[in-house]
Amino acid sequence: MVEKIIEVTDLKKAFKANEVLKGVNFYVRRGQVFSLLGSNGAGKTTIVRILATLTTLGSGSVSVCGADLVKQPNKVREVISLTGQYAAVDEMLTARENLRLVANLRHLKNYTQKMEDLLEMFELTQHADKLVKTYSGGMKRKTDIAMSLLGEPEIIFLDEPTTGLDPQSRLRLWDMIENLKNQGKTIFLTTQYLEEAERLADYVAVLDGGVIVAGGTPSELKTALKDVSVAEYENALPTLEDVFLSIVNKGGSAQNNADKVSSTSQSTDQNTDSQRADSQNTDSKGGENE
Repeated sequence: MVEKIIEVTDLKKAFKANEVLKGVNFYVRRGQVFSLLGSNGAGKTTIVRILATLTTLGSGSVSVCGADLVKQPNKVREVISLTGQYAAVDEMLTARENLRLVANLRHLKNYTQKMEDLLEMFELTQHADKLVKTYSGGMKRKTDIAMSLLGEPEIIFLDEPTTGLDPQSRLRLWDMIENLKNQGKTIFLTTQYLEEAERLADYVAVLDGGVIVAGGTPSELKTALKDVSVAEYENALPTLEDVFLSIVNKGGSAQNNADKVSSTSQSTDQNTDSQRADSQNTDSKGGENE
């Protein structure tokens, strides 16, 4: 059975007359990297802020680690961390002091070794006692993410974490995100870099017009677009960027392609769930395949 660590049903949100979310539905499996894609203003950050209990939802239901977001917000906060679009660090403190500040705010005990491990993991040990204002953008971002990992959160929200970073820093941060995934962390990633989602994501959902219009693994979405655009992609798979542009393009046949990509990828995902369930049933009968 699929373990849904986040489940969102018919989520709606409006800011005065502007209806941003119009009935969003999705779920996130434990231990996966879930990437939410969308154009500027699509509502990605609004969803992240709602899931992180920073913004109230309009209507619908949200469950995080089995806790009701509306009725049990404190339980939700205990199991999540959030790294926003801009590094939330105190530049007048050192990296070590920033980490110690977060540990105290979260009432953590015996955190010193964890703090040192995070400084080493993010290659900050050598600079840990220098003021953050002297850091590069990449080092500030790494400090920000290290701060969010104190307390062993089960879910890490990364809202466009590589925005503004140079290519080298971006690649290093990708490696760190993959390392977090290998540690069993569930990562909710929003990004405007399609190659980022293509490399990191286990599952991609596309937000457009206030709803999720397509979802699947990167390979499923690319295969689905090739299936409905055979002439254009006869000799090669499309990129995830091709998929995204097809889905959010409002013109004629491109929108038809979006509908077909959505239905095809959803069908593929259901088949994948069935295959996983069959595999789990086989394992429960005594077959050990790992």
